[in-house]
Amino acid sequence: MVPIFEQDELAMLEDFIRLAKEGKDVRVSINLRRLNIPVKVHPAHTEEGKSETESYLLIGDYRCSVGEEVQKVPKVYMFGSADESLSTANMHKNIANERLKRDYSRLKEAKIKVEEKYF
Repeated sequence: MVPIFEQDELAMLEDFIRLAKEGKDVRVSINLRRLNIPVKVHPAHTEEGKSETESYLLIGDYRCSVGEEVQKVPKVYMFGSADESLSTANMHKNIANERLKRDYSRLKEAKIKVEEKYF
């Protein structure tokens, strides 16, 4: 069997949507996570004079398979600051969830079933 993707080739969610529309049996699952990351900043740009701030990414880790071939496809849905207010954090979470809804809709249109999860 010829592999669908070359070794070490990066696949995107769109690749699996295209394969499903071509009639391939594509299976998808997702795990959501928050990744905390330090970000270097100029000390003059922070009130406390810090040279590093804590930020985060909201990431969806898709596990996509076609036959025996499995690819992991991470997708960043939001970038935020750990110092943001609760209302800003909620707004960021809502934006990430709306972006997820759009991707779930695109998967459904391609006849790919996925359990919908949200941040």
